[in-house]
Amino acid sequence: MSDTLTAISPRDTRLQKQVDALLEQEGIRRDGNLDYTCGILDDDWNLVATGSCFANTIRCLAVDSRRQGEGLLNQVVGRLMEVQAQRGNAHVFLYTKPQSARFFGDLGFCEITRVPDRLVFMENRRRGFAGYCAALEETKRPGPAAAIVMNANPFTLGHLHLVERAAAEYGTVHLFVLSEEAGPIPFAVRRQLVHQGTAHLPGVVCHDSGPYIISAATFPSYFLRDEDAVIRAHAALDIQLFGSIAVCLDIRCRYVGEEPASRVTGLYNAVMARDLPEKGVACRIIPRLEAEGRPVSASTVRQAIHDGRLEDIRPLVPESTWAFFHAPEAEAVITAIRAEDNVVHY
Repeated sequence: MSDTLTAISPRDTRLQKQVDALLEQEGIRRDGNLDYTCGILDDDWNLVATGSCFANTIRCLAVDSRRQGEGLLNQVVGRLMEVQAQRGNAHVFLYTKPQSARFFGDLGFCEITRVPDRLVFMENRRRGFAGYCAALEETKRPGPAAAIVMNANPFTLGHLHLVERAAAEYGTVHLFVLSEEAGPIPFAVRRQLVHQGTAHLPGVVCHDSGPYIISAATFPSYFLRDEDAVIRAHAALDIQLFGSIAVCLDIRCRYVGEEPASRVTGLYNAVMARDLPEKGVACRIIPRLEAEGRPVSASTVRQAIHDGRLEDIRPLVPESTWAFFHAPEAEAVITAIRAEDNVVHY
């Protein structure tokens, strides 16, 4: 039997249908975030194994049940690791079902955490997450602390309101800015605006989220059948990781903003409010700041910029954010926002 390991083009509809069928056989669905797929074809040019990448993650792995035990998955993972090396990604992550975790351990992947009976989050560094936590611990200050995780896309008065509420109740607030690139405002700009917007609050310690505070784009939705299950599992994985981070920094409370218009955020917040206390961390859901009777949101700010109504953001953002969008360095960001079809949902 002669097998061929090959990349699978998004335009190859025949093989793409076989990828879907093979994933379905394994009880998973195609992930919405894939940027490379490969597969092993038998001598009749039928797909017998497949795997994919998204950014620095490996996902959507499957082998035909009639060919399992032949080492095909090793070949697929080997190719995917070559692709990651070509991209310059030395630090690689994967998500797998609990029953497959031991196999990937034999390939050099180490478990970071798991959601029991659902999924295991792994990386190819033995002390990756431990090193991340050790670095965070160096920023620890005396006394209990609060935490906030935000995209800040861009940093608004609503974000500032949340930070100030936390700072009024805790001497230290660890503020994690999601470092994944999502949307037209680069991470470097978002981080800059958060630093500038909170500079008057000495208790705020800003961190890049890194790869361990999970974002929607990197979460593996392909294990789960419906959107609500994805959201709940995403939150459960976040809570598992955040529990370890909280211990490092003596975080006693995580503050989140209420999002009445978003079912996704509402479900996520509900899971955190229910489960974070089991990790010794309270969850405070803070009502949204309003301006002129409407909630202040980053989506509203982006929409105004998109529509050429830059002056309309004035009552919605801190002085530092306002100044940035009126400076020459913001021209590329404004152009990128205006080029987007939909600036609301990310």
